[in-house]
Amino acid sequence: MPTARPRLLYVTDLAYQARGRRYCDEDVFLTSRLREEFDLALCNPRDAAALLDGFDAAVVRNSGPVLTHLAAYHAFRERAAATGIPVYNQLTGRADMAGKQYLLDLSAAGLPVIPTVDHPDDLHRLPQAAQYVVKPKLGADSTGLRTVPAAEVPGLVDGGVLVQPRVDFAYEVSFYFVDHDFQYALYAPDPGRRWGLEPYEPTREDLEFARRFIDWNTIDHGIQRVDACRAPGGELLLVELEDLNPYLSLDALDDTRRDAFVATVTASLHRYVRTGGGGAR
Repeated sequence: MPTARPRLLYVTDLAYQARGRRYCDEDVFLTSRLREEFDLALCNPRDAAALLDGFDAAVVRNSGPVLTHLAAYHAFRERAAATGIPVYNQLTGRADMAGKQYLLDLSAAGLPVIPTVDHPDDLHRLPQAAQYVVKPKLGADSTGLRTVPAAEVPGLVDGGVLVQPRVDFAYEVSFYFVDHDFQYALYAPDPGRRWGLEPYEPTREDLEFARRFIDWNTIDHGIQRVDACRAPGGELLLVELEDLNPYLSLDALDDTRRDAFVATVTASLHRYVRTGGGGAR
Protein backbone atom coordinates (compact mmCIF):
# COMPACT_ATOMS: atom_id res chain seq x y z
CA MET A 1 0.00 0.00 0.00
CA PRO A 2 1.21 3.53 -0.72
CA THR A 3 2.63 5.41 2.26
CA ALA A 4 1.18 8.74 3.48
CA ARG A 5 3.94 10.39 1.50
CA PRO A 6 4.32 8.29 -1.67
CA ARG A 7 7.75 7.13 -2.78
CA LEU A 8 8.65 7.75 -6.42
CA LEU A 9 11.48 6.20 -8.41
CA TYR A 10 12.27 8.87 -10.99
CA VAL A 11 13.96 7.25 -14.00
CA THR A 12 16.21 9.56 -16.01
CA ASP A 13 19.61 9.70 -17.66
CA LEU A 14 21.05 13.03 -16.59
CA ALA A 15 24.11 12.49 -18.78
CA TYR A 16 22.20 11.91 -22.02
CA GLN A 17 23.21 14.43 -24.69
CA ALA A 18 20.20 15.50 -26.76
CA ARG A 19 20.52 17.81 -29.71
CA GLY A 20 19.20 21.27 -28.92
CA ARG A 21 17.90 20.33 -25.46
CA ARG A 22 19.21 19.90 -21.93
CA TYR A 23 17.35 16.93 -20.52
CA CYS A 24 19.14 17.19 -17.20
CA ASP A 25 17.95 20.74 -16.52
CA GLU A 26 14.32 19.76 -17.04
CA ASP A 27 14.57 16.81 -14.66
CA VAL A 28 16.43 18.78 -12.02
CA PHE A 29 13.57 21.29 -12.08
CA LEU A 30 10.77 18.71 -12.06
CA THR A 31 12.24 16.64 -9.27
CA SER A 32 12.84 19.75 -7.16
CA ARG A 33 9.11 20.46 -7.35
CA LEU A 34 7.85 16.89 -6.98
CA ARG A 35 9.93 16.49 -3.81
CA GLU A 36 7.54 18.91 -2.13
CA GLU A 37 4.90 16.14 -2.04
CA PHE A 38 6.73 12.87 -2.72
CA ASP A 39 9.73 11.02 -1.33
CA LEU A 40 11.77 10.75 -4.49
CA ALA A 41 14.97 9.16 -5.76
CA LEU A 42 16.56 9.43 -9.20
CA CYS A 43 18.05 6.47 -11.00
CA ASN A 44 19.51 5.64 -14.38
CA PRO A 45 17.22 3.50 -16.61
CA ARG A 46 19.78 0.69 -16.44
CA ASP A 47 19.21 0.43 -12.68
CA ALA A 48 15.42 0.80 -12.62
CA ALA A 49 14.45 -2.89 -12.55
CA ALA A 50 16.70 -3.62 -9.58
CA LEU A 51 15.48 -0.64 -7.55
CA LEU A 52 11.77 -0.67 -8.38
CA ASP A 53 10.57 -2.77 -5.43
CA GLY A 54 11.27 -0.08 -2.85
CA PHE A 55 8.82 2.44 -4.33
CA ASP A 56 5.11 3.08 -4.71
CA ALA A 57 5.46 4.11 -8.37
CA ALA A 58 8.05 4.81 -11.05
CA VAL A 59 8.12 7.94 -13.20
CA VAL A 60 9.90 7.51 -16.53
CA ARG A 61 11.04 10.88 -17.75
CA ASN A 62 14.07 11.96 -19.82
CA SER A 63 15.64 8.52 -19.88
CA GLY A 64 16.87 8.72 -23.49
CA PRO A 65 16.09 6.32 -26.34
CA VAL A 66 15.50 2.78 -25.07
CA LEU A 67 17.66 1.49 -27.92
CA THR A 68 20.69 2.43 -25.81
CA HIS A 69 19.52 0.17 -22.95
CA LEU A 70 17.00 -2.19 -24.53
CA ALA A 71 17.66 -5.20 -22.27
CA ALA A 72 17.38 -3.04 -19.15
CA TYR A 73 14.16 -1.50 -20.43
CA HIS A 74 12.55 -4.91 -21.01
CA ALA A 75 13.71 -6.03 -17.57
CA PHE A 76 12.11 -2.94 -16.05
CA ARG A 77 8.80 -3.57 -17.81
CA GLU A 78 8.82 -7.21 -16.74
CA ARG A 79 9.56 -6.30 -13.14
CA ALA A 80 6.79 -3.68 -13.10
CA ALA A 81 4.33 -6.22 -14.48
CA ALA A 82 5.38 -8.83 -11.92
CA THR A 83 5.08 -6.48 -8.93
CA GLY A 84 2.10 -4.42 -10.08
CA ILE A 85 3.96 -1.22 -9.23
CA PRO A 86 2.47 1.65 -11.29
CA VAL A 87 4.65 3.16 -14.00
CA TYR A 88 4.06 6.70 -15.25
CA ASN A 89 3.67 6.83 -18.20
CA GLN A 90 1.41 3.82 -18.02
CA LEU A 91 3.07 1.04 -20.02
CA THR A 92 0.07 0.43 -22.26
CA GLY A 93 0.90 2.90 -25.03
CA ARG A 94 0.75 1.83 -28.66
CA ALA A 95 2.54 4.82 -30.18
CA ASP A 96 6.29 5.52 -29.86
CA MET A 97 6.37 3.34 -26.75
CA ALA A 98 5.82 0.35 -29.05
CA GLY A 99 7.94 1.52 -32.02
CA LYS A 100 6.85 3.24 -35.23
CA GLN A 101 4.29 0.71 -36.47
CA TYR A 102 1.53 3.07 -35.41
CA LEU A 103 2.50 5.50 -38.18
CA LEU A 104 1.84 2.77 -40.73
CA ASP A 105 -1.43 1.80 -39.08
CA LEU A 106 -2.70 5.37 -38.83
CA SER A 107 -1.63 6.16 -42.38
CA ALA A 108 -3.38 3.05 -43.74
CA ALA A 109 -6.51 4.02 -41.80
CA GLY A 110 -6.60 7.41 -43.50
CA LEU A 111 -5.94 9.51 -40.42
CA PRO A 112 -4.15 12.87 -40.81
CA VAL A 113 -0.60 11.50 -40.71
CA ILE A 114 2.32 12.10 -43.04
CA PRO A 115 1.85 9.23 -45.54
CA THR A 116 4.02 6.31 -44.43
CA VAL A 117 4.95 2.91 -45.93
CA ASP A 118 7.54 0.24 -45.18
CA HIS A 119 7.44 -2.07 -48.19
CA PRO A 120 8.68 -1.62 -51.79
CA ASP A 121 5.28 -2.69 -53.16
CA ASP A 122 3.62 0.18 -51.31
CA LEU A 123 5.84 3.01 -52.52
CA HIS A 124 3.25 3.93 -55.15
CA ARG A 125 0.90 4.92 -52.33
CA LEU A 126 3.13 7.84 -51.37
CA PRO A 127 2.70 11.26 -52.96
CA GLN A 128 5.37 12.08 -55.48
CA ALA A 129 8.16 14.19 -54.02
CA ALA A 130 11.69 15.22 -54.90
CA GLN A 131 12.96 13.90 -51.58
CA TYR A 132 11.83 11.33 -49.04
CA VAL A 133 12.53 10.76 -45.36
CA VAL A 134 13.77 7.28 -44.44
CA LYS A 135 13.95 6.33 -40.76
CA PRO A 136 14.31 3.11 -38.75
CA LYS A 137 11.14 1.57 -37.35
CA LEU A 138 12.83 1.31 -33.99
CA GLY A 139 14.55 4.67 -34.19
CA ALA A 140 14.30 7.50 -31.68
CA ASP A 141 15.54 11.07 -31.35
CA SER A 142 16.19 11.18 -35.14
CA THR A 143 18.75 8.37 -34.89
CA GLY A 144 19.32 6.92 -38.36
CA LEU A 145 16.98 9.39 -40.07
CA ARG A 146 17.97 10.28 -43.64
CA THR A 147 16.57 12.54 -46.33
CA VAL A 148 17.26 11.05 -49.77
CA PRO A 149 16.39 11.70 -53.43
CA ALA A 150 13.45 9.78 -54.84
CA ALA A 151 15.71 7.59 -56.99
CA GLU A 152 17.45 6.15 -53.92
CA VAL A 153 14.34 5.12 -52.03
CA PRO A 154 13.65 1.67 -53.61
CA GLY A 155 17.10 0.43 -52.64
CA LEU A 156 16.63 1.40 -49.00
CA VAL A 157 13.22 -0.12 -48.24
CA ASP A 158 13.94 -3.45 -46.55
CA GLY A 159 11.10 -3.80 -44.06
CA GLY A 160 13.12 -2.28 -41.25
CA VAL A 161 12.60 1.35 -42.21
CA LEU A 162 9.72 3.74 -42.79
CA VAL A 163 9.47 5.97 -45.85
CA GLN A 164 7.63 9.29 -45.96
CA PRO A 165 7.59 12.13 -48.47
CA ARG A 166 9.55 15.16 -47.28
CA VAL A 167 6.87 17.73 -46.46
CA ASP A 168 7.66 21.39 -47.09
CA PHE A 169 5.85 22.43 -43.91
CA ALA A 170 5.39 25.94 -42.58
CA TYR A 171 6.21 25.00 -38.99
CA GLU A 172 6.08 22.19 -36.44
CA VAL A 173 3.82 22.37 -33.41
CA SER A 174 3.57 20.18 -30.31
CA PHE A 175 0.56 19.65 -28.04
CA TYR A 176 1.17 18.46 -24.49
CA PHE A 177 -1.35 16.42 -22.48
CA VAL A 178 -1.45 15.06 -18.95
CA ASP A 179 -3.71 12.01 -18.81
CA HIS A 180 -6.33 13.16 -21.37
CA ASP A 181 -6.23 16.85 -20.48
CA PHE A 182 -4.58 19.44 -22.75
CA GLN A 183 -1.94 21.55 -21.00
CA TYR A 184 -0.13 23.77 -23.49
CA ALA A 185 1.22 23.97 -27.04
CA LEU A 186 4.56 25.13 -28.43
CA TYR A 187 5.71 25.65 -31.98
CA ALA A 188 8.91 26.16 -33.93
CA PRO A 189 8.30 29.11 -36.28
CA ASP A 190 11.63 28.47 -38.04
CA PRO A 191 11.50 25.02 -39.72
CA GLY A 192 15.28 24.84 -39.48
CA ARG A 193 15.27 25.13 -35.67
CA ARG A 194 13.12 22.31 -34.34
CA TRP A 195 13.77 23.15 -30.71
CA GLY A 196 13.55 26.93 -31.05
CA LEU A 197 10.10 26.80 -29.48
CA GLU A 198 7.61 29.53 -28.65
CA PRO A 199 4.14 29.45 -27.04
CA TYR A 200 1.33 28.59 -29.46
CA GLU A 201 -2.36 29.27 -28.98
CA PRO A 202 -4.20 26.39 -30.64
CA THR A 203 -7.50 26.80 -32.42
CA ARG A 204 -10.47 24.56 -31.70
CA GLU A 205 -9.62 22.62 -34.88
CA ASP A 206 -6.01 22.22 -33.72
CA LEU A 207 -7.11 20.72 -30.42
CA GLU A 208 -9.60 18.40 -32.12
CA PHE A 209 -6.72 17.17 -34.28
CA ALA A 210 -4.46 16.52 -31.29
CA ARG A 211 -7.17 14.93 -29.12
CA ARG A 212 -7.96 12.45 -31.89
CA PHE A 213 -4.58 10.81 -31.33
CA ILE A 214 -4.70 11.03 -27.53
CA ASP A 215 -8.10 9.31 -27.62
CA TRP A 216 -6.75 6.68 -30.05
CA ASN A 217 -3.91 5.78 -27.73
CA THR A 218 -4.31 3.47 -24.75
CA ILE A 219 -2.82 5.56 -21.95
CA ASP A 220 -4.97 6.94 -19.14
CA HIS A 221 -2.12 8.00 -16.83
CA GLY A 222 0.88 9.94 -18.06
CA ILE A 223 2.27 12.74 -20.19
CA GLN A 224 1.94 12.62 -23.98
CA ARG A 225 3.17 14.95 -26.73
CA VAL A 226 1.49 15.16 -30.13
CA ASP A 227 3.96 16.46 -32.72
CA ALA A 228 2.51 17.80 -35.97
CA CYS A 229 3.48 19.90 -38.96
CA ARG A 230 1.48 22.53 -40.81
CA ALA A 231 1.37 21.19 -44.37
CA PRO A 232 1.36 23.41 -47.49
CA GLY A 233 -2.42 23.05 -47.76
CA GLY A 234 -2.88 24.44 -44.25
CA GLU A 235 -3.83 21.16 -42.57
CA LEU A 236 -2.00 19.58 -39.68
CA LEU A 237 -0.34 16.19 -40.17
CA LEU A 238 0.91 13.97 -37.37
CA VAL A 239 4.69 13.62 -37.21
CA GLU A 240 4.94 11.64 -33.97
CA LEU A 241 2.94 10.64 -30.91
CA GLU A 242 5.46 10.48 -28.08
CA ASP A 243 4.00 8.43 -25.23
CA LEU A 244 7.05 7.06 -23.40
CA ASN A 245 9.24 9.91 -22.17
CA PRO A 246 8.46 13.10 -24.10
CA TYR A 247 10.73 16.06 -23.53
CA LEU A 248 8.49 18.88 -22.27
CA SER A 249 10.41 22.07 -23.17
CA LEU A 250 9.34 23.60 -19.86
CA ASP A 251 11.93 26.34 -20.28
CA ALA A 252 9.78 27.75 -23.12
CA LEU A 253 6.87 28.39 -20.73
CA ASP A 254 6.27 31.36 -18.48
CA ASP A 255 6.15 30.82 -14.72
CA THR A 256 2.35 30.68 -14.58
CA ARG A 257 2.02 27.92 -17.18
CA ARG A 258 4.99 26.01 -15.81
CA ASP A 259 3.54 26.07 -12.29
CA ALA A 260 0.14 24.98 -13.58
CA PHE A 261 1.72 22.06 -15.43
CA VAL A 262 3.63 20.90 -12.36
CA ALA A 263 0.46 21.10 -10.26
CA THR A 264 -1.43 19.01 -12.81
CA VAL A 265 1.28 16.35 -12.98
CA THR A 266 1.48 16.24 -9.17
CA ALA A 267 -2.28 15.73 -8.88
CA SER A 268 -2.21 13.08 -11.62
CA LEU A 269 0.55 11.16 -9.84
CA HIS A 270 -1.30 11.28 -6.53
CA ARG A 271 -4.42 9.83 -8.19
CA TYR A 272 -2.43 7.14 -9.94
CA VAL A 273 -0.56 6.03 -6.83
CA ARG A 274 -3.68 6.17 -4.66
CA THR A 275 -5.58 3.82 -6.96
CA GLY A 276 -2.64 1.45 -7.39
CA GLY A 277 -2.42 2.37 -11.06
CA GLY A 278 -3.29 -1.02 -12.45
CA GLY A 279 0.41 -1.82 -12.94
CA ALA A 280 2.09 -2.40 -16.31
CA ARG A 281 -0.76 -4.11 -18.11
